[in-house]
Amino acid sequence: MTTIPAGPVGDFINATNRHDADALLTVFAPSATVSDDGATYTGPTEIKEWIQEHQIAPRITLAPTSYTNMDDGAVVLTASADGEFPGGPLPFAFEFILDAGRIAALSIRFTN
Repeated sequence: MTTIPAGPVGDFINATNRHDADALLTVFAPSATVSDDGATYTGPTEIKEWIQEHQIAPRITLAPTSYTNMDDGAVVLTASADGEFPGGPLPFAFEFILDAGRIAALSIRFTN
């Protein structure tokens, strides 16, 4: 079991696994960006749409497999994502840029 420190990454995982869109949105900074599945979402309105479409509707749950603090200040979480989508669970890497206790940027990519 991978230990995730308290803070925005842990809050992201917990809100995702509870399927709590409002709590998930609060972990993002107002000017945050999310890059996922070939698209970039910026700001609360677009990120809220991404949360609903890519996290809540498919009932995503994350099982962390590693957590790494990078030299450039980023945090990389690898996790097995499962939910109501074909082929799951699937491995993903989540690269977080954190600022003032919130997520300033999130980039998600499939890993194998």
